Amino acid sequence: MLKKYILASLFMIPSLAHAAQSSASMVVSAHPLATEAGIQILKQGGNAFDAAAATALALGVVEPGSSGIGGGGFFLLYIAKEKRYVMIDARETSPTLAGHGEIYNTQSSINGAQSAGVPGLLAGVDHLISRYGRIAREKNASPAIALASNGFAIGSHLHGMIKWRKGVLNDAAQVIFLNNGHAPQKGYVLHQKALADTLLSFAKHGADDFYRGETAGRLVADMKRDGGLIREKDLANYKIIERKPMQFTYHNTQFISAALPSSGGITMAETFGILQHDNLKKMSAVNRTHLLIEAMKRAYKDRNQYLGDGDFVRIPDLLNPQRLRKLRDSIDLKKATPSESLKGFAEPIGASVDTTHFSIIDDEGNMVSATLSINYGMGSGYVSPSTGILMNDEMDDFATRPGRANAYGLIQGKANAIEPHKRMLSSMSPTFVMDKNRTFIVGTPGGSRIISMVMLASMYFIMDDRPPKQWVNTPRFHHQFLPDVVQYEAEAFSPKMLKELQKRGHHLKQMSRQYGNMQAILWNRSNGKLTGISDARGEGKAMQIQRP
Repeated sequence: MLKKYILASLFMIPSLAHAAQSSASMVVSAHPLATEAGIQILKQGGNAFDAAAATALALGVVEPGSSGIGGGGFFLLYIAKEKRYVMIDARETSPTLAGHGEIYNTQSSINGAQSAGVPGLLAGVDHLISRYGRIAREKNASPAIALASNGFAIGSHLHGMIKWRKGVLNDAAQVIFLNNGHAPQKGYVLHQKALADTLLSFAKHGADDFYRGETAGRLVADMKRDGGLIREKDLANYKIIERKPMQFTYHNTQFISAALPSSGGITMAETFGILQHDNLKKMSAVNRTHLLIEAMKRAYKDRNQYLGDGDFVRIPDLLNPQRLRKLRDSIDLKKATPSESLKGFAEPIGASVDTTHFSIIDDEGNMVSATLSINYGMGSGYVSPSTGILMNDEMDDFATRPGRANAYGLIQGKANAIEPHKRMLSSMSPTFVMDKNRTFIVGTPGGSRIISMVMLASMYFIMDDRPPKQWVNTPRFHHQFLPDVVQYEAEAFSPKMLKELQKRGHHLKQMSRQYGNMQAILWNRSNGKLTGISDARGEGKAMQIQRP
């Protein structure tokens, strides 16, 4: 099992002590109103975990196409008083009626009620509040309730997402998200009254209402009527899981990242593990880029072939030092390796581009890095009419048809095949990166590219040769084994770099759009200073409260 090989890995090290306290508390999220929700809770006496609950619930209201209580996610925590890291796994699970995925030979795994997995977010938020928070659930939920009830002015991001996906919205979703049949323009005030009522029930009764109470009954009735697969037992049996995060080091820099069912921590550990004996900081830019691409290619191949829910499948020891050395030896520094020539699983994989992320630290040193999702833009497009919940389409993150690409061009193997109650593999990678004096709290949306984005930002942290804002905003590149293409943002490579990479045999494709929306905090532990960084690609915001 996964746990066995993590404990045996040479990358496991003791946690670095956080001797210093932060000089302030900070929230950085993908939407200003969600950031303000977290700050509001901190001002009311909440800690980082309370602020995380409030921020998560608020993001589900103001970024409804990216996350929400109809979806799930991962919360990576550092509990300062216990000097302990933990990952709260609030990932969705497969409904019993999905069986082994046969239904998706005739039914869509992307659009409609049948594409929804059992949501985990409210269970995760409730656990976060009750186990680690210190103020009442009603207070934590109040900003989201107010935003849903009173409405908020939509921005260009949500306008674009609704416009893109309006054709798949069911009647209940159209009533909420369209204005006279069209995607509302920026500044339109969006109200979600039914969702506000559902959040109010959560505030009063906790997650039990959603999984076993009145809300559960309403949601299941809607599912039965509209072709969804979620039933009473699926909700009643859902449980969050506290997992040991993935830990590894690269050149005296410690990484704490998401564990399975996230593929992020393992894939980053393998990528950096392949390069463990290379000093990226001292080599030329083109050699460094070439090596990163080749290491990504091999790590993503293993991700596609071997990874799935570690509670259901046995994971081989991908981080065995001898194995990693052989993978490094297979890289030719002057020539790209064609993906088809690599032995093993040779089929493509996917994950959402329309997820969300936030990072939080309080003045006690508690930290949260959280990535949340409903998968595709606007999820399934299905709103449960009686609850106002926009449901996920996370069933498409399974290998619904092993060997065939999903919505994100990723093809996955049997390890990620559908089974009842199984959690689908994810690329969400909330991460802490630490050296002797600094901590970097980081994460991003971006589907299969999440892993490479977090890895590149971490590499810039390690190299420390540019301002922190550039760690987040520098144009990115990505390789995921198949298709055998280096995808890159405009200006990621200079003309000279492009020419040299092509000369070495890399196939290059400039992306037509920017991707990712990273939200990060840099904490200098030697002086307590915080630097919040919200990706310029999005509309997020960093805010802090200075300690008196």
